[in-house]
Amino acid sequence: MAKLGKIVLTGAAGRLGSYLREPLSQMADHLVSTDIEDDIGKLYDGETYIKADLADMSQIAPVMDGAEMVAHFGAIVDEKPFEELWGPNFVGSYNVWEAAWNAGARRIVYASSIHAVGMYPKTERVGIDAVHRPDTFYGLAKCFSEDLGRMYFEKRGLESVHLRILSCAQVNNARALGTWLSYDDLIQLVTRAIDTPVTGFSIVYGVSDNDRAPVDNTGAGHLGYKPKDNAEQFAQAILAETPPADLTDLAMTCHGGPFASTKLGESGVASMNIVDDRKTT
Repeated sequence: MAKLGKIVLTGAAGRLGSYLREPLSQMADHLVSTDIEDDIGKLYDGETYIKADLADMSQIAPVMDGAEMVAHFGAIVDEKPFEELWGPNFVGSYNVWEAAWNAGARRIVYASSIHAVGMYPKTERVGIDAVHRPDTFYGLAKCFSEDLGRMYFEKRGLESVHLRILSCAQVNNARALGTWLSYDDLIQLVTRAIDTPVTGFSIVYGVSDNDRAPVDNTGAGHLGYKPKDNAEQFAQAILAETPPADLTDLAMTCHGGPFASTKLGESGVASMNIVDDRKTT
């Protein structure tokens, strides 16, 4: 694939964004990284940082000017009261799509989530065509953005690829043996979502090649995503310390894990012991 002119990355200060900045900077003449932090440290060659609030169109529109591709990873990444998620997660997605379309962008690659279908039982292997079953207001925002992306493609021709990420973090619990997405596979997934010639509106699960993966990506083969890592390497140690599952606990029985059992508006991340191992330049 020839180098792109300009890529925009939202959520550049986040953990996943920290791993995407360098490879995205190599795919374009100009990477514009954006977030609400004052600074994201040393920049890669060809990278510019612009502080901007997703909920403010007057700040987002100039960031999108001239963009060919947008990797939209910016959001509050946890369950919160609806009013707190409304600006960054709902309005923010609308602002990104509308500004990208006005700027003439070709495609948006969106960090969706398993939480868009988080209330399906774990014993049911969900495909990319599964009907939305959000587990939280956070998951509802992912459903909204997926539907937004479909509408903008069907009405305006703006392509989008929606990455339903399961758990892109260190494997430290039994659920992650199926849900893990390694950082290397994340980078490959985003790269394929950008360099595939035609995507239309696409959904693909963001998960590594885990023996216990609970989702079905066969309908997304056109993206050419072939994950290489497998969480089974961690299974023996983790299962040796894992007590029998409580089958009355939705966190154990639903795809959304702790987000399925948490009360609406209350943190799902609080009980997940996620290691903040973001990449530093």
